[in-house]
Amino acid sequence: MVGRCWGWIAIVAIGLQVAGCYTDYGPVATEPQPLLHPSGVANLLQPGDTLKVVIYGEEALTGTYVINPAGYLTMPLVGQLKAAGLAKFELEREIASRYGQGKFLQEPKVTVDVTSYRPIYVLGEALRPGAYPYSAGLNVLTALTLAGGPTYRGSKDRVFIQHAGEEVWNEYPLTAAVTIAPGDLIRVPERYF
Repeated sequence: MVGRCWGWIAIVAIGLQVAGCYTDYGPVATEPQPLLHPSGVANLLQPGDTLKVVIYGEEALTGTYVINPAGYLTMPLVGQLKAAGLAKFELEREIASRYGQGKFLQEPKVTVDVTSYRPIYVLGEALRPGAYPYSAGLNVLTALTLAGGPTYRGSKDRVFIQHAGEEVWNEYPLTAAVTIAPGDLIRVPERYF
């Protein structure tokens, strides 16, 4: 009887040690998700994006600006403007309106271009997990290739993605049809067999 008890204690101790290897990244969605981002999600400006703002005829106001973590852009004369969550054309209108309303400029012509998006992050069972620059047309296969591919323990057929601003992980197949947006977190899970 005592021998059996020690056997169970050993099994529980080994189980607890193995369980220590597990990392909880947060809740996973239970409903299947569409393969592609809804149209326009990747086109909305977010904190961390670097913008080239050109105000025609105003070299002192033209420049490169970064959207701060609070979602604002700080520009000369007009101060802070809410930029996160806007499309480029909406921000162009807001900048032109602010400079025109303040009587700083007569009918300002403004263009906004994104020079660099916030990075994507690859974690979990990838050879080189970390932050990688976003580029247009990035899909889950090319993102995983940037990180060196999965480790020998990494899943070869599925990934979890947490889109910017979401709190749950969504499971996707590891295919080129799954597009990546700026700021996405991509987690390669461990395979069991």
